[in-house]
Amino acid sequence: MCNPPFYESEKEMISSAEAKQRPPFSVSASNSRKSLLSLLTNPQACTGANVEMVTVGGEISFVTRMIQESLELRERVQWYTSMLGKLSSVSVLVEKLMEHGNHNYAVTEFVQGNKTKRWAIAWSWTDLRPAMSVARGITGFPKHLLPFPSEFSFQVPEKSIDATAEKIDTEISSLPIQWHWRPVIAAGVGFAMENVWSRQARRKRRNQDSEVNKDEIDEKKATFGFKVQVKQERASANGVTVQIRWLKGTDTVLFESFCGMLKRKVEER
Repeated sequence: MCNPPFYESEKEMISSAEAKQRPPFSVSASNSRKSLLSLLTNPQACTGANVEMVTVGGEISFVTRMIQESLELRERVQWYTSMLGKLSSVSVLVEKLMEHGNHNYAVTEFVQGNKTKRWAIAWSWTDLRPAMSVARGITGFPKHLLPFPSEFSFQVPEKSIDATAEKIDTEISSLPIQWHWRPVIAAGVGFAMENVWSRQARRKRRNQDSEVNKDEIDEKKATFGFKVQVKQERASANGVTVQIRWLKGTDTVLFESFCGMLKRKVEER
């Protein structure tokens, strides 16, 4: 976890402060450059010392070094995170992660008061997927730089929550998947070692004598983990919503395939 030096020079730090309509502690725009610098370096002000605010290459270089170090540490650290002072830095760093083959990352923003904004980037070399509200948390961020959506929802009209939940439990239970269903909350969590729901996989199982022991599936070694929940909004009495949350894995095609299969089964197509 890191809050890096934002600026690459003292000049950039001062220019950034001068560009704000309201510098720290309500300093008026007529203050001299000398007074502003004194405020910025004053321990009592809402800023850090120069050594905390300025580094060679600014925050992009600083976090880039973190990315390089993460290439060595890999899964020894589950998540690497850093706050950023500029929105433009987020795009640059996301592209650097993509260059290194990382597609499990998150971007978000923090609103501090009426005028101050900060941003954050996080990445992992593991296959545990963050929630979409966290991973895609910057409004207006370029779509091609956002991480792949980790949630998929669809509506089931004219069906009760109990009937939909029973259908989902029946369909997933028929597959060689480690599956834990909780009827009370109409939600379940599952783990699979591979695509076991495609037509090809079903034909393969029919031609084999042995069945996969679901209890032997290791969650840590599973290539795909998911959560399914059935919800009924108060305003919608004539249907329910099925939400599929991607919990674990790196294969986007696998996630999309599972979502498509379950949607077809529930809709009985």
